[in-house]
Amino acid sequence: MLEDYIRKRTEEKGILMMAHVVVGHPSLEESFELVRVIVSAGVDLMELQIPFSEPIADGPVILQANQSALAAGVKVDDCFEFAHRVNQTFDIPFLFMSYYNIVFKRGEDRFFDEAKEAGIQGTIVPDIPPEEGEAYVAAAYTHGIDPIFILSPTTTADRLAYLAGFGRGFFYCVARKGITGAKTTFSSELDQFLGRCRGVTPLPLALGFGVSQKADVDFLKGKVEIAVVGSQAIRVLNASGVEAVGGFFRTLC
Repeated sequence: MLEDYIRKRTEEKGILMMAHVVVGHPSLEESFELVRVIVSAGVDLMELQIPFSEPIADGPVILQANQSALAAGVKVDDCFEFAHRVNQTFDIPFLFMSYYNIVFKRGEDRFFDEAKEAGIQGTIVPDIPPEEGEAYVAAAYTHGIDPIFILSPTTTADRLAYLAGFGRGFFYCVARKGITGAKTTFSSELDQFLGRCRGVTPLPLALGFGVSQKADVDFLKGKVEIAVVGSQAIRVLNASGVEAVGGFFRTLC
């Protein structure tokens, strides 16, 4: 489902934009308004992050947003309800992003059953590799939800080929090793990495970790189908509020 949407949309736009929202930061209602302004700005897909106390792939900006949501009392149940609400309101695909502890605690089958009921089309769980996540992958497939796996510049050729066998929807390529939010240099090295990814999978590619301005998006056109923006949008939110985030995404889309 996601793959078909991405391919059709890419034919229309050239490159798509995926935003990242931490559910409950600064509050659940403000998160809903944030989704509204981002969708209105022309974003094509959105990650809804279920807050977690130790988001190991995320840098300080997204970490602080997770801590803010948890301090406000946001629960996993709230995130499922939020996902259902936005899916009933807005006509773009929504994905859950979180960490395996959340899925494991709820139980894989229950997690994906409720995610499907809420309208979620994909999940990004960066700390569960397929060889340790047989139940996770099986439950995702059973419920018709695409498990999105991560490819990085340090992933070996053999590992890329192995991960390609589990892909659904698209692959999330990280622009560099490390955590989200740091500055990324978009260069020929990135081209080489993306070429290696293209060599093992026909699925669409998304690129995140450091996309923060229009020049980055322009560089990625023709190289990936999706540009992912997370930390920079949260910086704008923290500094200038919800409506400013809409203006920020309008400069990118």
